[in-house]
Amino acid sequence: MTDLLEPRAIGRPLERIEGRDKVRGLAPYAYEHPVSDPLYLHPVQATIARGRVVAIDTGGVAFPGVVAILTHENAPRLASDENRELWVLQSDEVHYRGQFVAAVIAETPEIAREAAGQVRVEYEQQAHDAELRPDRPDLVRPDKVNPSFDTDTQEGDVEAALATAAVRIDQTYTTPMEHNNPMEPHATIALWADDRLVLWDSTQSAHGVRKTMAAVCGLDPAQVRVISPHVGGGFGSKGTAHPHNALACLAALAVPGQPVKFALSRQQMFVVAGYRTPTVQRIRLGADADGRLTALAHDVVEQTSKVKEFAEQTAVASRIMYAAPNRRTSHRLAVLDVPVPSWMRAPGETPGMFAAEVALDELAVACGLDPIELRIRNDPESDPESGRPWSGRNLVGCLKEGARRFGWDVRDPKPGLRRLGDWLVGTGVASSTYPCYVFPGSKATIQYGTDQRYVVRIGAADIGTGAWTALTQIAADALGCPVEAVRLEIGDSDLPMATVAGGSSGISSWGSAIVAAATAFRERHGTDPGPGAREDAEITQPPASRTHALHSFGAQFAEVHVHADTGEIRVPRMLGVFSAGRIINPRTARSQFIGGMTMGLSMALHEESVMDARFGHVINHDLAGYHIAVNADVKDIDAVWLDEHDPHSNPMGSRGIGEIGIVGAAAAIANAVWHATGIRVRDLPITPDKVLS
Repeated sequence: MTDLLEPRAIGRPLERIEGRDKVRGLAPYAYEHPVSDPLYLHPVQATIARGRVVAIDTGGVAFPGVVAILTHENAPRLASDENRELWVLQSDEVHYRGQFVAAVIAETPEIAREAAGQVRVEYEQQAHDAELRPDRPDLVRPDKVNPSFDTDTQEGDVEAALATAAVRIDQTYTTPMEHNNPMEPHATIALWADDRLVLWDSTQSAHGVRKTMAAVCGLDPAQVRVISPHVGGGFGSKGTAHPHNALACLAALAVPGQPVKFALSRQQMFVVAGYRTPTVQRIRLGADADGRLTALAHDVVEQTSKVKEFAEQTAVASRIMYAAPNRRTSHRLAVLDVPVPSWMRAPGETPGMFAAEVALDELAVACGLDPIELRIRNDPESDPESGRPWSGRNLVGCLKEGARRFGWDVRDPKPGLRRLGDWLVGTGVASSTYPCYVFPGSKATIQYGTDQRYVVRIGAADIGTGAWTALTQIAADALGCPVEAVRLEIGDSDLPMATVAGGSSGISSWGSAIVAAATAFRERHGTDPGPGAREDAEITQPPASRTHALHSFGAQFAEVHVHADTGEIRVPRMLGVFSAGRIINPRTARSQFIGGMTMGLSMALHEESVMDARFGHVINHDLAGYHIAVNADVKDIDAVWLDEHDPHSNPMGSRGIGEIGIVGAAAAIANAVWHATGIRVRDLPITPDKVLS
């Protein structure tokens, strides 16, 4: 693996390169790109959860300014139904409540919305099923869980080990449906002109949307361009195309030569932009008298949609976290008449580690051990699943450093003993982990310009994480030049191929491609290149992925206050300590860590999408009813990291950090609630009624 030159830019807390443009409103987001004479689209959504459209009456839509009304009877034909979620307006079938069944294109967004409200749809309603229960007789075993993990794993005789264990835990934990809710809504401007489809899209993967929509529309990928230089958050929901992309493309094909703007409303985002599946998780642990695990079983039931399967990898983290000679994990799906679940920040690890780390806390109590000591005793020397050595696992270091900083040594192990007036006070800890991914396929081009700057081109995405800045720092060090001598171009599918900004893989994958291109550039052109000098490079899967287990780890600490009379829960203090290799930019890294921890706090105490199974829809589908953490909920949150360099991960020695901050945070808070009250809450979110009961 090619190494960087001596780092000069990497490790510096540089301000965001694009920050000044953002605060001045000069950085265009998807809906804001200037286009001439745009039209506007508003969808009509199904009011039933299953059935078919019998008739659509548009006779009452007599508004001036309405350009077209699309239905399954007149919409342009799509080419591929391989992804049934994107098979929009192609048949009369209704698969879930809120599905697009028609759309109005008009001269203003107000006209489009008003006209869409006047479209009358008649349905043939069929019985639907939208209830997740772990005792359903029709649960199915998926072939794989996201993205390609084995559905079930087993090593040793779990049942025999549990039966003979000195200490046993057998509990069920649940997490609710959650929705991503980035600040910028999903939005697209679509234009079909000159035999080319151009999309200004809010996406985590310009190349991914191009590939998907080209296949759906029957176009050559060269006929599709996706532009997305700035994205206002995604949390995974913008990592893949959704039905709104297909509908925008249909609208553009229906009115060639005119751009069509389409931004989802907040309520529409709760239907067609993905969500985290609810989970029911049974965890059984067996340990000897010293607290060393002898058996671990993690069995998960979650939901998917009948229109398209998505199986979250909820139990996968349990395969690598702790040393247990007898282990089993499984995933089962309830296939329902609901929208399609999808990626949400650290899919799998987030709900799975909540259950696993609360269960481990319960085991520590049963063994009479400090929760940190129990984790240290069960820290594996190598990956329990693959047997490979760790590229870097310093969970023990994170736990010890966190304990020192958090003041863990003064903690009384017994719950419910510490009070501040009417408030019960407790502290909790949990581990966190996330894989280190370097996806193959990313390419980078470096060209020396007449302005004596290096132009670095790669079709990467910055979803608010700081990629503009971090990639510039990587390029500067790889080229041996000042940061000011690098001009980065990202966010366009006409730029060289880049993999998705997901799986905490962006900087690792794109940075590796940039380092490879810079290395080739230096070797061929030296340090005094002439104008026009250029080199390209593509990253393949690093050899270390076959020889080492690549993961990041962390320790999450939380202090909670629970009001003895009302059950109100406050979190005045959180600390995360992480082992994530070299940190590219401490300023943006800390932002990512504490952002993930804040999202974990929100998961622990607030977030829950409430499904009304009678009608098949989420009833609290806006930010008034779907509660997320706000400033008043977030007190003292701090994130630090160990000083590390991972020689096996990538040329920068870094590992991804975008998602590990959320993993374990909810469990730490739940464990702190137990320590404050003596009440073990196993079902998220932790609300006052659950501690009062």
